[in-house]
Amino acid sequence: QVQLVESGGGSVQAGGSLRLSCAASSRSRFSIAGLGWYRQAPGKQRDMVATITSGGSTNYADSVKGRFTISRDNAKNTVYLQMDSLKPDDSAVYYCALTTYGMTSWGKGTLVTVSS
Repeated sequence: QVQLVESGGGSVQAGGSLRLSCAASSRSRFSIAGLGWYRQAPGKQRDMVATITSGGSTNYADSVKGRFTISRDNAKNTVYLQMDSLKPDDSAVYYCALTTYGMTSWGKGTLVTVSS
């Protein structure tokens, strides 16, 4: 199982920005993995925010298109989520996920709070 550690969460006012990072423990699996960011607000299900394939193709939830950017640095075993123009509805615990060979590993999450 690959260990994933998220960082970069915090509190910010609406319109502000945050950059989340997720570092993986396995370099060999990281470079071939599909990576993603997901979020879960209190009382709600966990939803996909953004994903990126091993080849760099990205996909975003409609609610974050044009505001969030996912990227990966295989040399650093790290996936990022740049979040701009944040809204109160973006408040949630953000989790990163790594998928290889049909198996998904999850981080423990980082809390993002956006105040109006």
